[in-house]
Amino acid sequence: MVQHAVAPGHADSAAPEATLPESHPKVSVWTLMMGAIGVVFGDIGTSPLYAFKESVAAASAGGPVTRDIILGVLSLILWSLVLVVTAKYVFILLRADNRGEGGTLTLVALAQRALGKRRGIVLVLGIAGAGLFYGDAVLTPAISVLSAVEGLKLATPELDPYVVPITLTILAALFMVQSRGTGRVAAFFGPVMLAWFAALAVAGLLHIADDPTVMFAMNPVYALTFFHNHSAVSLAVLGAVCLSVTGAEALYADLGHFGAQPIRRAWLYIVFPALVINYFGQGALVLAHPAAAESPLFRLVPDWALLPMIGLATLATIIASQSVITGAFSLTRQAVQLGLLPRLEIRFTSETHQGQIYLPRVNMLLLFGVVVLVLIFGSSSNLSHAYGVSVFGAMAVDAVLAILVIWKGWRWSLGLTLLVMLPFLFIDLAFFGANLLKIFTGGYVPVILAAALMTLMWTWVKGTSILFEKTRKIDVPLLELVKMLEKSPPHRVKGTAVFLTSDPETAPAALLHNLKHNKVLHEKNVILTVRSEDVPRLEDEDRVRIEHVGDSFWRVQIAYGYMETPNIPRGLAILRKQGFKFDIMATSFFLSRRSIRPAAQSGMPLWQDKVFISLAKSASDATDFFQIPTGRVVEVGTQVTV
Repeated sequence: MVQHAVAPGHADSAAPEATLPESHPKVSVWTLMMGAIGVVFGDIGTSPLYAFKESVAAASAGGPVTRDIILGVLSLILWSLVLVVTAKYVFILLRADNRGEGGTLTLVALAQRALGKRRGIVLVLGIAGAGLFYGDAVLTPAISVLSAVEGLKLATPELDPYVVPITLTILAALFMVQSRGTGRVAAFFGPVMLAWFAALAVAGLLHIADDPTVMFAMNPVYALTFFHNHSAVSLAVLGAVCLSVTGAEALYADLGHFGAQPIRRAWLYIVFPALVINYFGQGALVLAHPAAAESPLFRLVPDWALLPMIGLATLATIIASQSVITGAFSLTRQAVQLGLLPRLEIRFTSETHQGQIYLPRVNMLLLFGVVVLVLIFGSSSNLSHAYGVSVFGAMAVDAVLAILVIWKGWRWSLGLTLLVMLPFLFIDLAFFGANLLKIFTGGYVPVILAAALMTLMWTWVKGTSILFEKTRKIDVPLLELVKMLEKSPPHRVKGTAVFLTSDPETAPAALLHNLKHNKVLHEKNVILTVRSEDVPRLEDEDRVRIEHVGDSFWRVQIAYGYMETPNIPRGLAILRKQGFKFDIMATSFFLSRRSIRPAAQSGMPLWQDKVFISLAKSASDATDFFQIPTGRVVEVGTQVTV
């Protein structure tokens, strides 16, 4: 459980409050499957644009493209899809839900609950997983859109110099429309992606007959034989083959949106068959025409269908980019709610669906990162060297957290847990290690980005902990203050005063300053703490707790799940059902605005103190964040050192 309050030490927000029901009784499985096809599978669904091409290029290393290379690469891709996506994510991790929600931070919440107080390693893993995801969020739009637009060179070679400008234009437009919401566009995601998967399957089927022996690649022996015969390039090939399963983590992250069954069926009945057929079609084409290895996907279609295929591919890559952008928004809200980041401005882009959100600062940083990557690398082949490190680092984190959840949470024996999960962890680490070979040719990008974000998150967690402990030492116990005020009561004024604090055991600084300078006390005084629970959502009857601690004083705790948005007035209104009269127009909210200075002796290095202070200053306004009416807020400034 994490406690938060208005002080820069904590922040409180998460994903939507009434967005995603925990069950879908009124929505057909087919409708949910269509939604999943449009949102969940965008990233992995666009992998055929570059995965097979880059794998063959890595295997041939500039030499001839031989039969054993094609069959070996295809076998590696097929069994990666079977083991990493189908076995690990579809059949195992989709079962590790927290009241219907999934994702890395859901695994963190489940592992924290299972381990009790021993949460340090879990928190570190969560920070690592979140940092690596942001690397993926920057790379996916860049490589996806760039690989689709590069198809224009096949139609008209004269357009080659315009590939990067066109890509940047599409990406800029994509990020600019984020502030308007994705509700209307999302309605087209499912049909467009369904058309994309149909096109992949048809294009592949048309060419498998070019060399039917390509079907031999279904035998995993070809994958093992490839490693034996091509040991010199095996790690480089593995670093390219992994591109075929990027986006697998989205199956689990979007669990709360669609439910396990629709995602599972969409993968097994539509997405997986379409991908396999297309990869095998690409393989058969290259076996028959080795020159097609330069751009096998677009060579699958006849000349008259090339431009429509490029257009459809571009739409598919935009959808893939959209899903990872909204995923970054959602992850950021969860990270804020769990105390890993300071408060950030959140804008709702739909009056009826609170899940549609926009975070201006995150959007701006993602756009900046994507533009820089496209300008630096210039092609999807170059960008493929940067892709993979962050993806499989995050997947390895998921596997470790899953081991903790299955062992402690599901009560499996340690031996059985390791027997099931260690092979998947080994595969993730093998892919991760293979991608580390590309560290100097582009892999440094997600490593640097993830390291910077992990440093920021760890600094925020450590700084808030130090700040909390320092202020607690000089604070006055609340019960002592209440007894003192009962013995010598100050002048009373009408109305209710709500004082927000992160520690309900001590008197808030705003209350002490109000007594010291104004020398008055309201008729009703509420000491309010906002808490984050390790569940996605709470029912109203479990949200608010109230305790009468003395004459005119009440201690109130309002709890929110990590997928909810705090709304203090609405939370306090629940108290009316418990007999506590609350009138928002007769209530003043007292917030402590802390000015933080670096201390001579601190628990962190000076540079980290300065980073923490900068993060605290960048936190969004608490009034807007907690959705408190601006006309009812009184801010009291205090100065503290960290």
